[in-house]
Amino acid sequence: MSRCAVIVPVLNRPQNAQPLVDSFKASGADADLFFVASSGDTDEVNACYDTGMVVMTLDRPPGPADYSAKIQRGYEATEEPLVLLAADDLIFHPGWLEAVEKIAYEYDCGVIGTNDRANPLVKAGKHSTHPVVRRCYIDKYGGVVGEPGVVYHQGYDHQFVDVELVQTAMQRGCYAHAHDAVIEHRHPLYDRKVASDATYKKGQAKGLQDRQLFESRKHLWLNERELGVRAQPG
Repeated sequence: MSRCAVIVPVLNRPQNAQPLVDSFKASGADADLFFVASSGDTDEVNACYDTGMVVMTLDRPPGPADYSAKIQRGYEATEEPLVLLAADDLIFHPGWLEAVEKIAYEYDCGVIGTNDRANPLVKAGKHSTHPVVRRCYIDKYGGVVGEPGVVYHQGYDHQFVDVELVQTAMQRGCYAHAHDAVIEHRHPLYDRKVASDATYKKGQAKGLQDRQLFESRKHLWLNERELGVRAQPG
């Protein structure tokens, strides 16, 4: 067993599979990468298998909460102590895992932010689009208030799952940011060289509804703060 499981939900972007794995291998991290695809997404599934990595499938149509459901599928099928909540549009830089571990154990935190070199809040250390979670933290407290063992709230269509996870951890005093853990996010919102596609458009389609749901759920982690809840991952 490696030190970290890298969970990569994928959908209809078979061309991204091999470049992602090449970047992952070049980073030299003591980690294992797991793809989670939709069972009917044949070209994607085949491309992922061709990389030599482990491929899991989700046996349901890629509808609402596809990303968060695939993260949960990968989380439950692995056992590494650290889990990177990844995607197929990332570039791994050498030393990312060591930087994560240094912060995780120095601050004894359950959610560790990585540096995507894209989102302004991420670069400021106030958010993480692709964080690493400690399994002991998720198993005991959950990334979602009142749901031990659950990484992301699956009521969102796509957006704000990461925001809820990070803000919940912050309110619990259990978040720290690893600025030196560089995992670039090549997303069309931040990189003009990256073209949008059907998968990106699917993820952005219900942003307003996702934001409204996020606002309606804020009381959950704010109430934890008022009650003095402070999670300790170990």
